[in-house]
Amino acid sequence: MTGAAAPEALAEPSQEVRRGWTASLALANGAVWAGWYGPLQILLALQAAQLAPPGVAKESVLAWVTGLGAAVSMVVSPVFGALSDRTTSRFGRRTPWIAAGAGGGAAALVLLGGARSVPAMAVGWCGVQLTLNAAFAALTAAVPDRVPHRQRGAVGGWLGAAQILGVVAGTGLATAGAGVAGGYLACAGCVVLGTLPYVLGHRDPVLPAGRQPARGVGAVLRGLWISPRRHPDLAWAWLTRFLINLGNALALLYLLFYLRDGLHRPDPDGGVLLLTAVNGVTLLGTVVVAGIWSDRAGRRKPFVLAAGVVMTVATGLLALWQTWPGALCAAALLGVGFGVFTSVDLALMTDVLPTAAHRAKDLGLINIANALPQVAAPALAAPLVHQLGGYRVLYGVAAGIGLLGAVLVLRIRSVA
Repeated sequence: MTGAAAPEALAEPSQEVRRGWTASLALANGAVWAGWYGPLQILLALQAAQLAPPGVAKESVLAWVTGLGAAVSMVVSPVFGALSDRTTSRFGRRTPWIAAGAGGGAAALVLLGGARSVPAMAVGWCGVQLTLNAAFAALTAAVPDRVPHRQRGAVGGWLGAAQILGVVAGTGLATAGAGVAGGYLACAGCVVLGTLPYVLGHRDPVLPAGRQPARGVGAVLRGLWISPRRHPDLAWAWLTRFLINLGNALALLYLLFYLRDGLHRPDPDGGVLLLTAVNGVTLLGTVVVAGIWSDRAGRRKPFVLAAGVVMTVATGLLALWQTWPGALCAAALLGVGFGVFTSVDLALMTDVLPTAAHRAKDLGLINIANALPQVAAPALAAPLVHQLGGYRVLYGVAAGIGLLGAVLVLRIRSVA
């Protein structure tokens, strides 16, 4: 449904968004990523080492907890997206879910910081994934809701910059938070403060009652399926994102343990923070520029392909040059590649969405390609490290998977 007959919430956007709107959306996006990656980069690994029962490897605890959380994320992201698409609140479709998700996520982070057993840790992390995904589904849908196609690369670039800054901020807060509980509390505060400007400062178009998709549990569940046969470009775009993210997840999952046990760094926590900062600097150098360049060129696929190749080279370095300088070079190259990929991939995904009425649900399904690698990566990484050759094999497999994902973007036909 487009054109003058469509309500504002369902119309195809034509007016370019202003810098203030983009800045507040990017800040909220970065805050959610801080809430995720402070735990993923530092806190969950430290908790796993503290809470692992005798005879159980800390790597296994971390793998199970992150895997369960990712499974929750994979299920709830499209569900919250579908609910957001159907919301007829006077505050709009997206704002109520952003506010509730951010508040709930902050509470879950605080509870997670007080976990005293592995089951409590798993429940807490699943609660974080549940709530922050509600906010993230609504934030992501704001892009196709409000941003015209010709501006989506640039907006995607700023969101990508906010994402890596959120990762750096979350890692820094986790490191400087005076212990595990303090780190979680700092991340919780970041989530709340970062989302407030968007929630309070910008009007979200209201969906009139009677214009939302069919209601009811059955209608929501039926709507969660998108036929790859009817929408092949969306399927290929999903697979590209999944494989590139899987390669990236394999590279990052055991980074703390790699520095401590593989390179024997004296301060592995600080090493993770430094590598994240190097990665962030190079990512920030490419993410916005790549998005703007993609908009001006009117092309997406060459940028995604090039990004995947660069990320493959970076992961290959971790396999072949297992030294601290090698890790620094790999972090820098990963930043370059992921910066280009993050901005242009978001624009590509929003360009292949089937309908305006289901934007958040469809993006929630697409975001499974972000969450599913978190489930698959631990299952693949643990045997690769412990039984099949160690970190060299782990990073070699990660490089191959990422390269395959990059090549498959060429199968998309409706986007240049």
